Amino acid sequence: MAYFFNNPNKIFQNLFSKSTNKILVLFGISTLLFLTGCSSNKEEKSEEGIYTVTSPIIVDTSFTKEYVAQIQSLQNIEMKSMVKGYLEKINVDEGQHVNAGQILFNIRPTEFQAELMKAKAEAKGAELELQNKKKLADKNIVSQTELALAQAKLDEANAEVALAELNLSYCEIKAPFDGTIDRTRFKVGSAIDEGTLLTSLSNNKEVYAYFNLTEDEYLDYKTRNKKEDNKNVATLLLANGEEHKYKGEVETIESEFDNGTGNISFRAKFPNPDLLLKHGETGKVRLTIPIKNALIIPQKATYEIQDKIFVFVVDQNNTVKSRNIVIKQSLSNLYIIQSGLSEKDKIIYEGIQTAKEDSKVQTKFVPLKDIVGNLQLIQQ
Repeated sequence: MAYFFNNPNKIFQNLFSKSTNKILVLFGISTLLFLTGCSSNKEEKSEEGIYTVTSPIIVDTSFTKEYVAQIQSLQNIEMKSMVKGYLEKINVDEGQHVNAGQILFNIRPTEFQAELMKAKAEAKGAELELQNKKKLADKNIVSQTELALAQAKLDEANAEVALAELNLSYCEIKAPFDGTIDRTRFKVGSAIDEGTLLTSLSNNKEVYAYFNLTEDEYLDYKTRNKKEDNKNVATLLLANGEEHKYKGEVETIESEFDNGTGNISFRAKFPNPDLLLKHGETGKVRLTIPIKNALIIPQKATYEIQDKIFVFVVDQNNTVKSRNIVIKQSLSNLYIIQSGLSEKDKIIYEGIQTAKEDSKVQTKFVPLKDIVGNLQLIQQ
């Protein structure tokens, strides 16, 4: 008793310590029961959750694909000097539209005129000599051989005249077709050598767009277009992302594949009456590619792991199985399936975030056409 009254603090400390331990133990047990109960309720809710499933459908559809293209003029040539001389006149400006036959440049003709006069004089002398030889041959004064030599001399002289006339004509450099002048490389008075590039001329009323397809794409294209005269309509996207307002068509395919890239070149032709497109531009050719009997699913029903696409398939026992699929083409919010699914399969459309492999689920089936809304949006 004396000890109890003499040490009241120690007794209270012991009692408080024992009470605290009991409270902590009770609190821990209650917390554990609460968490266990929550976990059980959560698992029970997941198991009782209803997943929306659907099935792939087969439709005739189409998709668009874009190919980087190089634009070239219908005609594009280099205008070069055919003779040596001094640039006397420049009759056009850069970027100017010219007509066929219009004189673009003049090279000083003085020496070529002199050469022509000399050649004509020699031809005249050769002609007089031939006439004299004929008179002498008629009297058997000269042989037929001498007469033939005189004729050959005249022919040679006439050839020199023709060559001099041709060289003189080269002093006027004319446009061979209607087109647009590129940059002029020289100024008036420049010394020009034979073969010097003066400018380029482009006919841009129509343009070609060259683009490349892979071997697989080429084979698919030929399968779709078995007739040689069957043209594919093409759209041209400009560098600023806008569409060229005139549609074109695929005209021809090159004869060989590039061994380095494995591609083959296609050529599409586009009207260009406004002369908007220029030689050397870049753009993209867009083709609409039809697909018969395409098997489609919504993209929302898929998930990706390490660059592979998967879906959750629900079997006859309502058991969830993940399955890898191969995508042939992407559409707007849809995938065209190449392999891995059939139209008889049921796939989870809503709830894939909580679906688990080999779990049992309850499902609600919704036809894909109801999900897509209007099949006309995907049908060709």
